[in-house]
Amino acid sequence: MMMALGMFVFGMETLAYQEFQRQREWRHGSTSRIGTNPARQFLGKGDDTITLPGVLVPALAGAAISLDTLAYMADTGKAWPLVEGTGRIYGAWVIESLSETRTYFFSDGAARRIEFTLTLKRIDEGRVDILGAATSTAGDILRGLL
Repeated sequence: MMMALGMFVFGMETLAYQEFQRQREWRHGSTSRIGTNPARQFLGKGDDTITLPGVLVPALAGAAISLDTLAYMADTGKAWPLVEGTGRIYGAWVIESLSETRTYFFSDGAARRIEFTLTLKRIDEGRVDILGAATSTAGDILRGLL
């Protein structure tokens, strides 16, 4: 297991990302002043974004249905706990975007290669009600895919 987002496990059998990119921001307000530099004040944390780009080659590793599963999870609008395979807990995240580019097609139109980019935004503020419930939502995801 590379990482888990809620009940979705990233790995060679499902979807393996090739990079882990994280960008954290902090907000600083600015007030103009005459004859000197602007005054700045720390306003708090800004966005925390994780981007996971990768390549899916269904004939070798991974499954195209994994992208559909992530899209369905995003459709719920829920936040999901993000846990690294090492045990590091990143907090609760929502799926902000999922892009895919399909190339090298079989004669039936199935793609041999799918490049994807998954973008997550941190949303947790200690609220439990925004987390996807593992028991109810997992069944809903499976029903939605079948």
